[in-house]
Amino acid sequence: MSRTLKEGEHLDDLQNGYFIIQGRKNFRYGIDAVLLSGYARVKRGERVLDLGTGTGILPILLAAKTQGKSFTGLEIQQESADMARRSVTYNHLDDRISIVQGDIREAVSIFGTASFDVIVSNPPYMIGKHGLTNPDPAVAIARHELLCTFRDIAEQTAGLLTDRGRFYLIHRPFRLAEILCTLKEFRLEPKRMQLVYPFVDKEPNMVLIEACKNGNPRIQVERPLIVYERPGVYTKDIRDIYGDGR
Repeated sequence: MSRTLKEGEHLDDLQNGYFIIQGRKNFRYGIDAVLLSGYARVKRGERVLDLGTGTGILPILLAAKTQGKSFTGLEIQQESADMARRSVTYNHLDDRISIVQGDIREAVSIFGTASFDVIVSNPPYMIGKHGLTNPDPAVAIARHELLCTFRDIAEQTAGLLTDRGRFYLIHRPFRLAEILCTLKEFRLEPKRMQLVYPFVDKEPNMVLIEACKNGNPRIQVERPLIVYERPGVYTKDIRDIYGDGR
């Protein structure tokens, strides 16, 4: 254990047989990553890329849930990429998951065109100076579009996906119009959408989207996903996504 963790780090049990290394002060994964891992559809033998993988939560969750052939995480921050690599090794997943340190804006140059069947992303939600910027650079980069924009992500995704490849993302509803227009601009046709509500009587605070490269225009709006029955108690839908009976 001492060789696995560095000072200020801890090991979180994902309740699925796997663990993840996270820093106590840095950006940590939340329910949005779990929801995205449950929404993404990965078929047997497919190649999957996570753009902005952070500490590698999505590749690990998807490796546990699906029979994809390979999972790659691209992360620009050295500290996060290092934690992700050590988590992969700790879970004995080196044969299925690889972590690459690099800039999302250069992803096509790094991996080559049409390199992946599926791309997932839990991108920064906030535009530039929208809202308060966290003083911790790692957290600020994860939450605000400081190093890349959603347009950058869509452009690179379009180049990286195979024809009819699929793109899965989670974002904020207040940017929905922009997101859908940008996806269509790069021929990433929105095919499924699901709004996520914290409580049944509250406004949605997240949206899950599936887009298909060069897909035909037709979108399915799925039934709402409600997170909590009451404060601190998940709905059955959320407990099913976690898969641990909580």
